[in-house]
Amino acid sequence: QVQLVESGGGLVQAGGSLRLSCAASGRTISYYAMGWLRQAPGKEREFVAGISRSGGITSYADYVKARFTISRDTAKNTVYLQMNSLKPEDTAVYYCAADSRGVGRTTRDYDYWGQGTQVTVSS
Repeated sequence: QVQLVESGGGLVQAGGSLRLSCAASGRTISYYAMGWLRQAPGKEREFVAGISRSGGITSYADYVKARFTISRDTAKNTVYLQMNSLKPEDTAVYYCAADSRGVGRTTRDYDYWGQGTQVTVSS
């Protein structure tokens, strides 16, 4: 079983950048595809980005494509989400999650979750 801890959230102005980190413990992330999902107030949790076990395949939601980049560093057992050109509508709690099967695009696909980190984008 893997434990996940997110960090790097905060308050940023529209157009700015943030890099989220997800540190894993208990098991190497090489066993899992990894993803970032987010939940805004009053909305359902939604997929943001995912990366395969090898890192060779990435998947992005249309609303973040070309602005966000997911990556993984197996040596550090960490997954990252680089977020550029942030918009107020990106404001949400961002969750890191592990998928023991493949790069899932729904919340049901993910088996393990972190506690989340808040990202707030001001206009």
